[in-house]
Amino acid sequence: MFEAVRKNQRISQVILAIIIVPFAFFGMDAFFDGSQGPGEVATVGDAQISAREFEQALRDQQERARQARGGEYDRALFESEAFRRSVLDGIIDQRVLAVHAAKSRMSVPPRQLQEVITGISAFQDQGRFSLQRYEQMLRAQGMTPAMFETQLARDLEARQISEAVGESAFVGDLPARRLLLAQLEEREVRELSFPSEPLKKEVVLGENAARDYYDANPARFERAPRLRAEYLVFDAEALRKKVTVADKDIEDFYKKSGDRFGQPEERRARHILIEVAADAADEVVAKAQAKAGEILAVLRVAPESFAELARKESQDPGSAPAGGDLGYFGPGAMVKPFEDAAYALAVGQISDLVRTDFGFHIIELTAIKEASIKPLDEVRDEIVDELTKQEASRQFAMQAEKFANTVYEQPDSLQPAAEMLGLEIQKTDWISRQGGLIGRFSNDKLLDALFAERVRTSGENVEAVEVERGVMVSARVVEYEGAQTLPFDDVRASIENQLRTEAAAQRAREQGEAALAALSSGQKANGEWSAPRTVQRAKPTMSPDAMKAVFGVSSKALPGYVGVTTPGGNYSVLEVVSVKPAELADDDPRLAAVGEQYTRWMAEREFRAYIQSLRERYKVQINAAALRDGTAQ
Repeated sequence: MFEAVRKNQRISQVILAIIIVPFAFFGMDAFFDGSQGPGEVATVGDAQISAREFEQALRDQQERARQARGGEYDRALFESEAFRRSVLDGIIDQRVLAVHAAKSRMSVPPRQLQEVITGISAFQDQGRFSLQRYEQMLRAQGMTPAMFETQLARDLEARQISEAVGESAFVGDLPARRLLLAQLEEREVRELSFPSEPLKKEVVLGENAARDYYDANPARFERAPRLRAEYLVFDAEALRKKVTVADKDIEDFYKKSGDRFGQPEERRARHILIEVAADAADEVVAKAQAKAGEILAVLRVAPESFAELARKESQDPGSAPAGGDLGYFGPGAMVKPFEDAAYALAVGQISDLVRTDFGFHIIELTAIKEASIKPLDEVRDEIVDELTKQEASRQFAMQAEKFANTVYEQPDSLQPAAEMLGLEIQKTDWISRQGGLIGRFSNDKLLDALFAERVRTSGENVEAVEVERGVMVSARVVEYEGAQTLPFDDVRASIENQLRTEAAAQRAREQGEAALAALSSGQKANGEWSAPRTVQRAKPTMSPDAMKAVFGVSSKALPGYVGVTTPGGNYSVLEVVSVKPAELADDDPRLAAVGEQYTRWMAEREFRAYIQSLRERYKVQINAAALRDGTAQ
């Protein structure tokens, strides 16, 4: 049983995916601390999703997306309302699932919870669960095992719901076959192109065309207010560079953390399991115990037959084929009754019957691996890194208030705060209110403060703003320019180019539509057709609009013609010369793959519909203004 869980890497991967999302989106405080601050972005029944919680989730998601893009900051994406809404939807979905699980009185048995935790690869060392690694990783996240296990249980409850809904999706063979046949159908196509670029030189603009366009569309040529600023960034990373760690501190940390750098004693055992549920009826327990007792009696007489009996009698499918061998394990890897019995045995000794939630075990200890401790030189860098982080975090916590107070109390300059903390004053280029960047940070609260009339006219420092977890920024306006309409002479060339491009695209379309009309009425069209080429839905080789147009042509009357505007303002007439239906054998392996994809797609649709029904049941309400502006109204 234990070995089966250890080897099931798919469980580990799935569960890791489950627990990463809520921790990353909400943090543990979102579940254990209701005091999120005033205002809310949304409510789920009586529960609030606060502006603070949402903004933290938004920053975290932006940072993950930025790292996934190799450090690139996509301002348009990250500041879009669609991005903000997607983050909020993720929080709401998790919240309604949690509420529904609680109201449905769903629970996760301790046995299942233990199997999941021991199977998570992040908590394993050399492929085996490590209690030390487990506790160390939780401490690094500011969590206790109880907090983690409570949240994991909630996530597993939500997973039970999603799996139940997803597994209800069923797709028969016929839809999958039809879908695959449509994907594999081939069409032979010729193209008659009407490019717009050669037509631009034929376009003659009226004398006042550009001026008339400029006067009719003043908003298009208005430059938003902009400013240049200088700013200070204060974070723990800036302090880390100044932290030095004494050798004595390294040695003291090593001595006090011996367990952390040591490999505890590990034991290797094999077992025979006779399964019986923890809540089984007395007669069922007695029957299982009797069977286990019979096996133990045989072993007392012939202990050398342990492996053979395990293969024949053990009901643990993970270890039985290996003669019951469980490999090496350390403290905390097994349930306590099993561990206590295994650590009380001498090598070669066989235990009495041991009862756990899994059933009755007979255990034989086969080997002991003595405890060992890594030498100081091997872990010195790790200790230095941790002590440096601790000291930097401590100093940040102590000095963050000084930073905020200094920039506020001495508002005429950032220099006092910079000198006090050894920071460098940095400067921005021209930035606008929408999507402006202060260094690598785009923070609505900071930008609102900088563009506020009082700050930009007085030149005072803005109050320090936490732009990321553990990162504070203050800034002041150096130069400001109000909204301006760009002079006509500055934009005349671009207007004229735009008007010529639009006129040329219109002419190309008119020529193409005329050719299409002629062909549709049985006449010929002027121009040079491309060589025939074969296209397939599964392997698109044209623009999406062109592919849609080609496969929208009826196969009953060929050749068929269709026109489509293509990228760059060009126009194409497409001739579908022939259609070749696909052929599929009943045992074509692609049918199973498509059926699986189709089933997943249907499951996702059903799950989204189910989530929507839960949203309606538990009365989800979204504060649109807070979502858009980042502040609760």
